[in-house]
Amino acid sequence: MSKIEEPAERDEISACTQILAGLRFKKDVIRNFFREEIMQESVIYQDIIQKKMQKGKQEGVLGMVTRQLTRRFGTIDENLQQRIEQLPTTQLEDLGEALLDFSSVTNLVNWLRERQM
Repeated sequence: MSKIEEPAERDEISACTQILAGLRFKKDVIRNFFREEIMQESVIYQDIIQKKMQKGKQEGVLGMVTRQLTRRFGTIDENLQQRIEQLPTTQLEDLGEALLDFSSVTNLVNWLRERQM
């Protein structure tokens, strides 16, 4: 590694090596050979973290919307629940706001239909 002169290239190769090493070795072994900062600078590592954050946000918004709908209308039909679970985060956020104006489950059905879900 020390023969690779370009620091950015060296860091990227090191991060890729760590990812591959993770398929074979325990993390303690890998940490003995690599600095954690190098891995965190990897575009692959950052992409993984970003995806986890997005998934966590979607799960949080989904949970809130589901609780709000259940509180307002009681148990939601399984088919409707599945359609809601398929919504992207932005639409879940929109639904959370729109449901404040819903007076019945029919409003929810119409809202989902308008979005072709």
